[in-house]
Amino acid sequence: MTNLPGGLDGGLDEPEELQPAEGSLRLVGDDDAYDVAAWEAATAAVLRKARRLGDDAPDTDVWDVLTRATLDGIRVPPIGQPADLEDLTTSGRPQRAGAWDVRTILVGDDAAEVNDAALVDLDNGATSLHLDVELATDLAVALRGVLLDLAPVTLDRPAEEQSVELARLLEESAGDPHPGSNLSADPATALTFGEGHADGARTVADSFVDTVRRAQALGVLGAVVDGTALHERGASDAQELGWTMAVGVHYLRLLTEAGFSVDDAAGLVEFRYAATDEQFPTIAKLRAARRLWARVLEASGAGDVPQRQHVVTSRAMMTKQDPWVNMLRATVAAFAAGVGGADAITVVPFDARLGRPDALGRRIARNTSSLLIEESHVAVVADPAGGAYAVERLTDELAVAGWAELGRIESDGGFGEQAAAGVKARVAEVRAAREAGIADRSRPLTGVSEFPNLAEALPEREPWSGHGVQPYAAPYEDMRATPPDRPVFLATMGSIAAHTARATFASNLFAAGGVAVEVAGATSDTAAVLEAYAGQPVVCLAGTDAAYAEWGADLVAALRAAGASYVVLAGKPGEKTVTDVDDSCAVGVDALGFLGRIREELSR
Repeated sequence: MTNLPGGLDGGLDEPEELQPAEGSLRLVGDDDAYDVAAWEAATAAVLRKARRLGDDAPDTDVWDVLTRATLDGIRVPPIGQPADLEDLTTSGRPQRAGAWDVRTILVGDDAAEVNDAALVDLDNGATSLHLDVELATDLAVALRGVLLDLAPVTLDRPAEEQSVELARLLEESAGDPHPGSNLSADPATALTFGEGHADGARTVADSFVDTVRRAQALGVLGAVVDGTALHERGASDAQELGWTMAVGVHYLRLLTEAGFSVDDAAGLVEFRYAATDEQFPTIAKLRAARRLWARVLEASGAGDVPQRQHVVTSRAMMTKQDPWVNMLRATVAAFAAGVGGADAITVVPFDARLGRPDALGRRIARNTSSLLIEESHVAVVADPAGGAYAVERLTDELAVAGWAELGRIESDGGFGEQAAAGVKARVAEVRAAREAGIADRSRPLTGVSEFPNLAEALPEREPWSGHGVQPYAAPYEDMRATPPDRPVFLATMGSIAAHTARATFASNLFAAGGVAVEVAGATSDTAAVLEAYAGQPVVCLAGTDAAYAEWGADLVAALRAAGASYVVLAGKPGEKTVTDVDDSCAVGVDALGFLGRIREELSR
């Protein structure tokens, strides 16, 4: 052995020819075989220790304790088992081979600025462009220098004039337009949500057919079925699936009535879905969408026409506060979209909720896909989630729920005003359920409802409005936008170790509503707390149950005498050993309701 670094030349023996190992390599012993009952017993012991399972409850109750229900009512168990795949129709697997199309989103009303951003993106990892621009924006200027035979271009909820202008530019381009470009006609979104144009239904249908026919002549896509429009208004995954199937069926009907074959019509349509940081539901949703669309086409007599999916990371999940966390949300969402088989992925820049994304936001967005493709090699495996018990079961149940939603829409007459009204009503119910979870923080928002930073300096961006997005974080962000003038006094009782958990919980809860806290620090008795007290109207007690019992009542009386008008106890109501308090806070409290009461007291 020669030429080894570090003076090792000659220091090692030449390896002998490897011989096969005797016997088999076993990683477990004969006594290490466990069944589901053993898992239930071990898990039950942990839950009982954590007081999440009663001492007399059977071990099998661990499934109810640990099973999570989605907004569609689908129960997701804590572990998957082979039995989950019994009698399961496995389909909807990804059809994409290799890397997805890295489709960056560009917003603005200044065509020259949009053009500069487009060229930078295409030079630095983007492979296509998604334009979200004002009607007055000159697309010819915005796309100047873009090689339309190499880089597909799509439009975000365009007016008819924009689709016509893009078609003209594609016709006049030097080479044949890239087949992935899309004139993006989508009258369903315009009619239902008032985006784009919404003329009379017949006029819209005629212009839709004309646009798709023009796209067919150009060799590009003509229409979009936009599920993100419903998602951004609070829809569940199954509702998004059912809605997109209904709109897809509507478009097939319009096009076949105009003389298109079912196969040709299906091949000219692209579906747009939202990807959230709920990783497994996102993967399952994309797989279920392909399965549902294949069923629609089968029922329509079509051949094997793959569903083309453009996936956009959720705008609704993004936050204004602590916007840096949006980078993490988008990374998880983009990963899920890639694993789920998306053909094109648009990562919305982390600063989009603050206004028009700047160069940093766009750079991080496109690099998210580049990292997942080039460094994590997510796109190398065709179906990374295939065969996973949880994913396959969730895919099947989402497909069933989505098909049921399609049935409800069809029973209302198919796409139209009556069906849309029913969809909106059902979405409102789901949105209310989500908002309840956000209010009591069972659906946490990192950096907003959890671990907020009142001292953060938000980056400034040029104003830019969204498309009717109803952000999950809006109730907390509205509070943070108008912080009260006075803080809450946190009356800590005892040593730091004695009150840390409850004091930290209360401080984070107040901060979520934009309420600052002034802390007493370590104390030994009522006098020590009063020495730190400066007359704040709202006081929160944080200590142990023993401290509450020993000197809580005296402390409350003394604080009221010193000027406190509203006293809060940190702890669950059942743990109260101090009766003369006005409110309490603990895990599971309606945080928005609680914070509203506190802010009202501070404003008196």
